[in-house]
Amino acid sequence: MPSITAVQPVHVAGYIEELTRARSAPTAKQRLSAIRHLFDWLVVGQVMLANPASSVRGPSHVVKRGKTPVLSPEEARRVLDAIDLNTHAGLRDRALIALMVFSFARIGAALAMKVADVYVQDRRLWVRLREKGGKRHEMPCHHNLESYLHAHLDGGGISADPKGPLFRTIGRTTGQLTRTPLPQANAHAMIRRRAAAAGIKTQVGNHTFRATGITAVPEKRRLARKRRRHGEPRLDPHHAALRSPARRGEPLMRWSGFRFDRGSWCLLTEEHLSPPATKLDGGK
Repeated sequence: MPSITAVQPVHVAGYIEELTRARSAPTAKQRLSAIRHLFDWLVVGQVMLANPASSVRGPSHVVKRGKTPVLSPEEARRVLDAIDLNTHAGLRDRALIALMVFSFARIGAALAMKVADVYVQDRRLWVRLREKGGKRHEMPCHHNLESYLHAHLDGGGISADPKGPLFRTIGRTTGQLTRTPLPQANAHAMIRRRAAAAGIKTQVGNHTFRATGITAVPEKRRLARKRRRHGEPRLDPHHAALRSPARRGEPLMRWSGFRFDRGSWCLLTEEHLSPPATKLDGGK
């Protein structure tokens, strides 16, 4: 090949075909994507007239079930309860894990948060996430997550630094939070360490707790539908294991969304969503 400008689609297709025989389909598709981006950059820079990789198709790869290990709500609560809260690292780690569980945040979006991304709106604590593709998500916090974030902000003394990172590294000599954002590799090591300390045998990763929260929601809705079929009230016992120990004995009431009422958005509780009593239930 005399020059990169002489590359044709047949050359790219031959390389991908050979790569598919030696490596897995996701590896071949990832490298084909990298080649496409490279030639797109050359086309924009007017080095080449066309992208030779744009017409090349990668191997077929369909994923029906993800490989991310998932914990049960009870195991997630064990991890949160096992964290030592007498240190800045403990408060930080509990807040980070709870953020992924209750808001389904990716680890990259969580570590990219600033202190200003945790704010009060309508008398509730909200979080602002910047996910993949530049998507911006804003959502209210679960009551446990709200208390964990407050403890992290107040205990670490970072509330007065709105432009600083929310999750930071710990100084080796001082034991205090620094101005350096927590790297993703350090977060992975922390999650493994916290899970092992809680006696969790599953090989967890950065996305385990996000997958745990996502998996728990359909199960919660399935149980709620089953209870409604049997005429039981709309309560939420499925997430009882994720509650703090001090609140496990309280009535299991959950907010379930918002509705527009009289010109403003109102918080919906289980009482709003409970079906009216029928004659069979003792209603009039």
